[in-house]
Amino acid sequence: MTMKLLGLTRNGAGPTFVWLHGFTQTKESAHVFRSLMASTFEMVTIDLPGHGENVEVSASLPEIADLLVDTVPDQEFILGGYSFGGRVALHVALKFPERVRALVTIGATRGIASLEERRARQENDEQLANEIEAIGIDAFLEKWLAQDMFAHLPADDLERAARSRDARGLAASLRDAGTGTQYWLGDVLGQLTMPYLALAGQYDQKFSSEAVALASGAKHGRYLIIPNAHHAAHLEAPADCVEAILAP
Repeated sequence: MTMKLLGLTRNGAGPTFVWLHGFTQTKESAHVFRSLMASTFEMVTIDLPGHGENVEVSASLPEIADLLVDTVPDQEFILGGYSFGGRVALHVALKFPERVRALVTIGATRGIASLEERRARQENDEQLANEIEAIGIDAFLEKWLAQDMFAHLPADDLERAARSRDARGLAASLRDAGTGTQYWLGDVLGQLTMPYLALAGQYDQKFSSEAVALASGAKHGRYLIIPNAHHAAHLEAPADCVEAILAP
């Protein structure tokens, strides 16, 4: 792909740290976490396809990896991402290892090993995409954030306002880059040669297991479990996540 993503922003000073948001979020999400990180890093953020300023962009995970490295001018950077952004980060690191100095993911996954289960997930994501388009963004966000994995998010008007506001874009994101579209990464994690830190919340059992597996598969991987946190650990415990990232 030859186009670039819109709206790249920079805040802070220090080594470049490119941060990728999760599904329904935007580059404005995780403001407390990003502010803390900006004391040590120059934080680079951008809206992923289907979200925020890039709501009109439709792209698969490998295509998003291409778009990202074409958009970020730095020849080398630390790369981090949460959930959907973590899956994107894994694809970037695998496809362009020479650009990624170090890798951090929060609540990321290797994908789904079984082809049958992957197809079933695609069907579920298609149904969810149809629902988003049918009920509209406000009703969908209410339902999305009512899930158990998000039930313990702190009340934060800025975080809610930072959520993506376009139903079509979110639907396209699910169809183009949902977990069901992702090829199984478990067999290629050994290609991750950069330092890799996989984080997950203590009460996020599925993704805690994934963090262990991701770190174990990488050549220089390690994992840390964030205490008293669920899926969005960087929103529930931002200081603990930053401390984990900065730990030697």
